[in-house]
Amino acid sequence: MATMKFLCDTKRCIECNGCVTACKNENDSALEWGIQRRRVVTINDGQRGEASISVACMHCSDAPCMAVCPANCFYRTDDGIVLHNKDACIGCGYCLYACPFGAPQFPKKGAFGSRGKMDKCTFCAGGPEENHSEAERQKYGSNRIAEGKLPMCAELCATKALLAGDAEIVSNIFRERVAYRGAKNAA
Repeated sequence: MATMKFLCDTKRCIECNGCVTACKNENDSALEWGIQRRRVVTINDGQRGEASISVACMHCSDAPCMAVCPANCFYRTDDGIVLHNKDACIGCGYCLYACPFGAPQFPKKGAFGSRGKMDKCTFCAGGPEENHSEAERQKYGSNRIAEGKLPMCAELCATKALLAGDAEIVSNIFRERVAYRGAKNAA
């Protein structure tokens, strides 16, 4: 089975936030106020060497969020997608601190009080509920992977900076781009 991954080409990302909007629209029923599964980060903003990158859960092979979760709410699909079970989440926040990408997020209902159930990018693969059920859509959002489609954020990226899919294919596409740009020893 393929291992699914995201890759953002910083030379193509123009910080349009189309991926953020696409994700929000596709998963709106599952997102509580304050949750943003994908964001665009700009490094050296306004300076020479400025670069923008679209960031979400990277579905790590050795996911730190899985390692620290005391409730074992994280699981990995056959495709290598790291998903979570909101019913098992206890809202401790360990995953939030362990993730270097800031992917796990908690609803912001007030300044104090409980965190609620963690949410993160699902690679548009739904959750542990039955595929395409109303419960899955309400808790986890869209399940485009079950339909044989790519995540909406990558699908709607205007510059094709955000790549998603089989890790080997995504790597080959990026390698070709780097070689085309004239990088030494890229091919």
